[in-house]
Amino acid sequence: MNRRAVITGIGVISAIGRGLNEYWDALCRGVCGIGEVTIFDTSGYRGRLAAEVHGIDTEGKRLSRCDILGLIAWDEAAMDSNFGHIDISPDRIGICMGSGAGGLLNAEIFRRETIKKHGKGRPGLLVPFPTYTFTDLLATKAGVYGPRTTISTACSSSTTAIGLSAEWIKNGLCEMVISGGSESLSETTFSGFNSLRAVDEVPCRPFDRERKGISLGEGAAIIIVEEYSHALKRGAKIYAEIPGYGISGDAYHVTAPESEGMGIVRAIEMAFRDLSYHKEDIQYINAHGTGTPANDLAETRAIKHFFGKRAYNIPLSSTKSMIGHCLGAAGALEAVATILSIVKGILPPTVNYKIPDPECDLDYVPEPRKMYVTTAMSLSVAFGGNNAALVLRGMN
Repeated sequence: MNRRAVITGIGVISAIGRGLNEYWDALCRGVCGIGEVTIFDTSGYRGRLAAEVHGIDTEGKRLSRCDILGLIAWDEAAMDSNFGHIDISPDRIGICMGSGAGGLLNAEIFRRETIKKHGKGRPGLLVPFPTYTFTDLLATKAGVYGPRTTISTACSSSTTAIGLSAEWIKNGLCEMVISGGSESLSETTFSGFNSLRAVDEVPCRPFDRERKGISLGEGAAIIIVEEYSHALKRGAKIYAEIPGYGISGDAYHVTAPESEGMGIVRAIEMAFRDLSYHKEDIQYINAHGTGTPANDLAETRAIKHFFGKRAYNIPLSSTKSMIGHCLGAAGALEAVATILSIVKGILPPTVNYKIPDPECDLDYVPEPRKMYVTTAMSLSVAFGGNNAALVLRGMN
């Protein structure tokens, strides 16, 4: 069965832009969206910064902030793919979404109301709390009833969701899959990373010698994955192909990555099990690049291990330096950046990278760079050792 999975629609919202064009323009200009948090009180925390999406109306809605961000991205993806005019039976369209904290922010509001009002918090705030809520909401919104699942593997959730969506297409389970991820900031997540002393007090500095931790973020990216021949038949705009992906587990530590990055290597190796392309084809890597000392070093070591001496000739950058670490939505937002680097021929930079680290000695693209790219890879390295690698290939 020679079926191929391609991307025919994209929608995105982040701290640096709402909509694909605004997002990409900001990435190319090196705009950093990391600043003071306004949606909850950060006084008393070591780090007070995050990449927050502004201008989102949540008042009086029976939806979580996570749901609202996701629906904004979905509306754009649906329009971009001409979803309303696609001739596919609804039972042949699946949904595979990545999620981290779901509607946790709503649960926090409920708790505060319950304490303040002596047990009279609004129970409706808990309705969109579970991580799968947005997936179910989107199925109703899109009117589809094919295969549906929610992936929750921390920071690799939406990378894995996109890879699994491609597998559904290739295996004949679906003709189209709505994929991606949505994530909102929450105080529980914010305080947790602060407690781990894993946040930086200034905007994160991936791969920099002075890096001290992450900057959290929020946003959503929805990607329409479609079977290639069907996309051609309907004359769809095709951004890129998903020829392969890989996932692996470290079985090492609940938060820290295995120091040599061998779990990351296994995920990359799995992504190359399809013999239609080779590791020599990779021209750019969108790194996980959180800005923590341990993660950036392990990722650098993994890339060196897999690519050998050629690793020094492959540019890689971390867009988290601009959009923050969006946890469950991180992989999808970064996949979009990777896709657009192929389509537009520009590599987004790793902003805030100033001082080289002798142990992180690859090409981290400190400034936007024009470069023709046909094949690229997006990496995700999550808590619990949940690693994912996504290979993306241009159509020209």
